[in-house]
Amino acid sequence: MSTLVRIATRTYPPDVGAAPFRLRALARALVARGCEVEVLTTTGRPVPDDPGVRTRRAPVLRDGHGVVRGYLPYLSFDVPLTARLLTGRRPDVVVHEPPPTTGVVTRLTSRLRGTPYVSYLPDVWSQGAVAAGAPRPVLKGVELAEQLALRGAARVLAVTAGMADEVVRGGVDPARVRVVGNGVDVEVFRPATHPAAGPAAGPAAARGLRVVYSGTMSEWQGAEVLVRGFELFARQHPDARLTMVGGGVDVARLRALAVPGVDLPGTVAPERAAALLAGADVALASLVPGTGYDLMSPTKIFAATACGTPVLFAGVGSGADVVREHGLGWVVDHDTRAVADALGLVTTPTPQRRDALRQWALAHGSLAAAAERAADAVLEAV
Repeated sequence: MSTLVRIATRTYPPDVGAAPFRLRALARALVARGCEVEVLTTTGRPVPDDPGVRTRRAPVLRDGHGVVRGYLPYLSFDVPLTARLLTGRRPDVVVHEPPPTTGVVTRLTSRLRGTPYVSYLPDVWSQGAVAAGAPRPVLKGVELAEQLALRGAARVLAVTAGMADEVVRGGVDPARVRVVGNGVDVEVFRPATHPAAGPAAGPAAARGLRVVYSGTMSEWQGAEVLVRGFELFARQHPDARLTMVGGGVDVARLRALAVPGVDLPGTVAPERAAALLAGADVALASLVPGTGYDLMSPTKIFAATACGTPVLFAGVGSGADVVREHGLGWVVDHDTRAVADALGLVTTPTPQRRDALRQWALAHGSLAAAAERAADAVLEAV
């Protein structure tokens, strides 16, 4: 009988975002190795299962944006998950995603069934709770749950080296930690077939600078600074356009700013986001300093460079380091004026520049490659 891997996650396609894409890539990589994969997730728009993957869905509470976010929605997934993990064929290994409460449920049920489990860690939730100003009892609860989940895992998959170091400082055996990286589907996110050729004549192209933000807009990103910075820039360059695609709790607030030249159409298909990025002069990304998410390397960077588009990053942390060290664009403070000034330096990328960015993304930002490393670590646990 083939190896059965069970994945417990509150978000999976057709949900759109880094987490569902990452887990789907992992499932496909495991199937390619001859495993059976069963995904325990939430109800959503019906989509066909990938070959070799069985998706079992259950109802869940969602917030006003349709996202499983908040303590009650998390519990509405985690409490029934206990029974779901205790029934059915005994898996050879279980993989879970955050929140930490899902990790606690996974540890408990895996202990009862004598099954190893793997914690896939895209971020450190206890640090994020501190930055969000959560009450002290909540902070202690999140920290305890996170440590319970991570310390019992046969493997912890960290998406950055900084995150791996943080996990080890929290008491996890370093022999159990694997850095697997992150990325995007480089077959979807790719340069345009006929990109605009030649550099811009001056700080902005004759047609007006084209700027794109693609991804989640939450309190952690602090994307308002990008909108305000663009507003300052656009006062001198009224033909400039900023398109911001994606979901998140900040979307409604950003729309309410009503800044001329800014369009927020909401969540779009990955193919549409890729087309927008490929036609842009620059892509925006940001993280609010001191949130605990500084250890992340946002997939926005990989999506943009895979499309051959440079990045303007506002903030600090792993994302800023990647852009700066690899010459992928511009890094500025999380500040309105700094964003506006940097936009004034942007010119339309040459074909050579776009190709160089694409080649970097193929080498460092392939989601399929990250999934292969993650699959290796999961099977180590077996």
